[in-house]
Amino acid sequence: MKNLFHSLPFRLILALIIGIALGFIVNETVMQIVITLQKILGQIIMFAIPLVILGFITPSITKLGNSASKILGIALGIAYVSTICAAFMSMLAGYGIIPYLNIVSNVEENRELPRVIFELTIPQIMTVMSALVLALFIGLAAVWTKAKLFISLLDEFQKIVIAVVTTIIIPLLPFFIGCTFCELTYEGTITKQLPVFIIVILIVMLGHYIWLTVLYAVAGAYSGKNPLRVLKHYGPAYLTAVGTMSSAATLPVALDCANKAADEGALRKDMAAFGIPLFANVHLCGSVLTETFFVMVVSKILYGTFPAPETMVLFCLLLGIFAIAAPGVPGGTVMASLGLIISVLGFDANGTALMLTIFALQDSFGTACNVTGDGALTLILTGFVEKHHLKEQNLTVDL
Repeated sequence: MKNLFHSLPFRLILALIIGIALGFIVNETVMQIVITLQKILGQIIMFAIPLVILGFITPSITKLGNSASKILGIALGIAYVSTICAAFMSMLAGYGIIPYLNIVSNVEENRELPRVIFELTIPQIMTVMSALVLALFIGLAAVWTKAKLFISLLDEFQKIVIAVVTTIIIPLLPFFIGCTFCELTYEGTITKQLPVFIIVILIVMLGHYIWLTVLYAVAGAYSGKNPLRVLKHYGPAYLTAVGTMSSAATLPVALDCANKAADEGALRKDMAAFGIPLFANVHLCGSVLTETFFVMVVSKILYGTFPAPETMVLFCLLLGIFAIAAPGVPGGTVMASLGLIISVLGFDANGTALMLTIFALQDSFGTACNVTGDGALTLILTGFVEKHHLKEQNLTVDL
C-alpha cells in the first residue's frame, strides 16, 4: 500500500479526481486560492523547462560526438514525417466521416473565474524554442571544436538539472494537475462545453490511438524489438500530459518513462536522453491530427463546406513545419498555426474563435498522444544507431 501511494500514476489520478470533485463544490473564495496556487505552480514548472532542455539535449549531443549531426537530421526527419502522415490520415477521415455527423455549434459560455489573490511572475530565462535552438547550437559547436572543458561542465549541469527535476518538479505535478482540473470543472468546461463536441472529440481520440498503433508497429518492425516494452511504461507520461496539456511540462515524467524502457533494454539510454527532450518540442502528431480534423469540422459548421482537397494537402504540409516550431505548451500548435488557418483556409474571426475553443477542449489528449508517440520515435532512433553500429554513449539521465 505504501508503494501505491508513492506511485506517480496513482498520485496523478488521485489529484485529477480530487480536483474535479472540488470544482463542483468550492465557493469563489476557495477558488481564488486554487487559481492562485495553479498559476504559481505552473510558472515554477514552466520556468524549469528551458533548463531541462539545455540540461539533457546539449550533453547528449556532445556525447554523440561526430554522429550528432546525422542523428539530429534523422530525428527531425522522422518527427516531420510522423506529423504530416498523421495529418493526412485525419484529413481522409474528415472527408469520409464528417458529412455523416450532425454536429451542433452552440457552445455555452463558461462560468467566470475569480481573480487571483496576487500575481507572482516567474519568467523563463528564455523561451522553449530558444532553449531548444541554443541546446542544438552549443552541443554541435562543442563537438566541432572539441571543447573538452565545456563538455565536462555540461555534464555537471545535467546532474544539477536532474536534481531539480526529481526533488522539485515531479513532486509538484500532482498539485498542479489537481488545481487545473478543479479550475476546468468550476468554470464549466467539463460540464458544459465538452458535451457539445463529445462526438468529434471521441473520433479524434480514436484517431490518436490508431496513429500510436501505427507508430509503434513501424518502430517495432524497424528496430526489431517489441514496441510494447516501451509503450507499457508510458502510463505516467500519458496521464501527466492529460493534466498539464503541455509536452514541455510533461518532459520530466516522459524522460523517466523512457529510462525505465531503457533499463529493460528496449531503448538505448543515450537515444532516450537525446530523443525525448527533442521530440517533446518538434513531434506534435496528436495535436496536428486533431487540428486537421477540427478545421474541417469548423469549416463545415460555419461555412457549410469543406476546404478543397488541394488546399487541405497544402495546409497539412505547412502545418507539419509550423508544428516543429510550435512551443510545447497548452494550445501551442493551434496558436502557432493561426496564420495558416486564416491565410490558407480563409477562416474569419468566428472560425478562429470556434477553432480555439474546441481545440482547447481536447488539448490534453492531443498532448498525451504527442508525448506517447515520442517513445515510438525514440525506438526508431535506437534501431537506427544499432543498425549502423554507432557506439552507445554513457549518459547519466536516471531520474
